[in-house]
Amino acid sequence: MPDLTLFHTAEVHVASFDALAPQALLAHVVRPDWLTRAQTGMTAELRQEISAAIEATPGPVLCSCTTIGAVAEMAGATRIDWPMMQRAAEIGGPVMMVYCLDSTRAPSTALLERAFAERGRAAEIRPLPLPDLWPHFIEGDTPLFHAKIATQVETSLALAPDTSCVVLAQASMAGAKDLLQHCTALPVLASPAIAIATLLPLRS
Repeated sequence: MPDLTLFHTAEVHVASFDALAPQALLAHVVRPDWLTRAQTGMTAELRQEISAAIEATPGPVLCSCTTIGAVAEMAGATRIDWPMMQRAAEIGGPVMMVYCLDSTRAPSTALLERAFAERGRAAEIRPLPLPDLWPHFIEGDTPLFHAKIATQVETSLALAPDTSCVVLAQASMAGAKDLLQHCTALPVLASPAIAIATLLPLRS
């Protein structure tokens, strides 16, 4: 049995997660159609399909897609962004929450608010939507995708100097973290590494 089974909605995540946990036995399920369908609304049929797949998977499960994360969690999976949101709540606000898919905003906001609520605090969230950049990821130009995210975040941080940390809400955005760390001393949080370190602390 694998140490962890990951459900993705993009093939590119397979290699990324294998690199994060080279000593672990990871199994990957890739369903880009789930994200495509979820972007127009989470139907009962899609909810049931996702839930059935996760419930039928033995062992621990991690869902790397923010958009379907809430459904995956209800079926027993860990949401990839939950450990990251907990880390953000530890740091405190204001939190700049960056995302490139409109379907990500509601679940990410709710999860960040939940993390703050567990610490008895209200979340101060500053959303930074970057939907115009998503086509770069779809087209496979991830270096440009990450570079443009970093540029936009750097510009926004200059206008909000009291920001406490930056949350890159989608796993696909993680590559922008290293670029941003060269231009800001603020904590920049990306979900993949934090999730793997939390779930497989001795195997990564």
